[in-house]
Amino acid sequence: MALLTAPFASACSSDNGGNATSQNLSGRGPITYVEGKDTTETGAVKQLIERWNAAHPDEQVTFKEQSNDASQQYDDLVEHARSKQSDYDVVALDVPWTAEFAAKGWIQPLKDSFQLDTSSLLSPPVASATYNGTLYAAPRNTNGGLLFYRKDLVPNPPKTWNEMMGSCQIAKDQNIGCYAGQFAPYEGLTVNAAEAINGFGGTFVGADGKTPTVNSPQSRAGLNALVEAYKNGNIPKEAITFKEPESSNAFSEGKLLFLRSWPSTYGDVTGEASTVKDNVGVAPLPGENGVGASTLGGYNAAISAYSKNKATALDFLRFLISEDAQNIVAAGALPSVRASMYDDPALIAKMPYLPALKDSIASAVPRPVTPFYPAVSKAVQDNAYAAMNGTKSVDQSINDMQKGIETAGS
Repeated sequence: MALLTAPFASACSSDNGGNATSQNLSGRGPITYVEGKDTTETGAVKQLIERWNAAHPDEQVTFKEQSNDASQQYDDLVEHARSKQSDYDVVALDVPWTAEFAAKGWIQPLKDSFQLDTSSLLSPPVASATYNGTLYAAPRNTNGGLLFYRKDLVPNPPKTWNEMMGSCQIAKDQNIGCYAGQFAPYEGLTVNAAEAINGFGGTFVGADGKTPTVNSPQSRAGLNALVEAYKNGNIPKEAITFKEPESSNAFSEGKLLFLRSWPSTYGDVTGEASTVKDNVGVAPLPGENGVGASTLGGYNAAISAYSKNKATALDFLRFLISEDAQNIVAAGALPSVRASMYDDPALIAKMPYLPALKDSIASAVPRPVTPFYPAVSKAVQDNAYAAMNGTKSVDQSINDMQKGIETAGS
């Protein structure tokens, strides 16, 4: 799956692309596509490149495969952008990075003659590729959080947070934990805290990507839901150390009734090593009054402002969102950005969670769309962790979160 962690290696600087975005608009020729390590079983990224190259002998795409480490990917892309190098033509950006690269002028705005037709795409991924009202990237694949549950113990999944918490007696009767996500102090906690806050109607930043908006009753209610569940034991004490592997293992070992995780978890919890493999249900995340607000994941493909062959790069973006390309993406178990893929019986047979994921993505919210994302994420996770472990009150945590976001944009 696309990497979903965001590094904190850099705050926003005053770099900008100058007039680079107005240059080389008609350039055609070979290009380089840069993305993190292709970990799909089908080699989906390589298949995409091969499909394109077979049809474009004079405009071949070379795949520059980065490491599997998100921080190293980010640092590599930033280094090339800051030095205005032209050897990276199209770059894959983890969705939280898109606003920063757009704000700094490092990627090409997709407007005027560079417009993309996004009418067949899911709207949340398109929103994640948009900054200040302008599209800056093509959503390549998306992702959303899901609720995994023990369908042998809970025949019908909960539709609201309170309904889920009301089912926790079942877990106690079975002497297992009720609910867990990823609550260790890292990017996963930003995701889980954002889902709680967004799911209760809270927000983090305004439309300008800078003005903090998290200081609200809705945000307090969302964070408080997590904190109270941890205090009363509905979230087991060890869950505050969980990242994705630990939470997946706990569910696979039959120690949890409910788990919030990504679609990639499905293979783990239904695999041969899982003690609950025959009793796994999947549903959208529950929110305050219905389907919750999943944090959006995935990759956006953007054209470098310094590319010499932007016309070819634009055609490659159009290819990446085409039905042909998205079939390759979906076959690689990367959630597609095309709505039609979620109703395909053949894909549903392979990935039974697709209908739930479609609902999850439909109500998903991008991580705070801001050019200062690393610092904003740090403010969110630090204060959410302090609230959960009891070193700060919910009120103080939200106040400090607001201050941290304000400082990030100053």
